[in-house]
Amino acid sequence: MPRVKTGVVRRRRHKKILKLAKGFYSGRRKHFRKAKEQIERSYYYAFRDRKQNKREFRKLWIVRINAACRLNGMNYSTFINGLHKSGIELDRKILADMAMNDAAAFTAVAEASKAALSK
Repeated sequence: MPRVKTGVVRRRRHKKILKLAKGFYSGRRKHFRKAKEQIERSYYYAFRDRKQNKREFRKLWIVRINAACRLNGMNYSTFINGLHKSGIELDRKILADMAMNDAAAFTAVAEASKAALSK
């Protein structure tokens, strides 16, 4: 019985990998082995950075909220503590957006936070 060669299957597999490697530099897009290594590494980076992206945005929001809080005479931690005590449930993304685009609304929230702390 003759052996079966992997001609069609291998070509399909290589084409799939090389298609994913489009846009990579030099041999990483042309040579199958280098492309495959780079694709695996790229998947690892993508998986890792989806989590890091969330961390980075949270840090950015906290910096923006803290800057707005200091304009209203308090710091970030006391502001968040006051929000919890007053029962205002706004997440950091919304608070940061308010701090950047709607200073009057943020000032009202900050005043409510201060009032809850003074009770």
